[in-house]
Amino acid sequence: MLTATGAMLLVLALVMFDDRVRDQITTLADPRHPSDAIAGLSGRATEMVAIVGTAMRSQSIEHAPLVIFALAATVLVLFMLRT
Repeated sequence: MLTATGAMLLVLALVMFDDRVRDQITTLADPRHPSDAIAGLSGRATEMVAIVGTAMRSQSIEHAPLVIFALAATVLVLFMLRT
């Protein structure tokens, strides 16, 4: 559950900051055309993963010091929880 929660928080953060991810999520959850959304779910999922990856890469490049700090903090927290 923690892994799924972390992934959902990451997607929600990307939705807040990146218009491409927001457009994909709203297209996927369009209530006006549910049959189209279900039919193209596999293609959209692949496309969404690619867009999320691109957004993560561009956001991490723009905010490199923050990404390095967050990675170091995560490693330290994992070491603290292990002992």
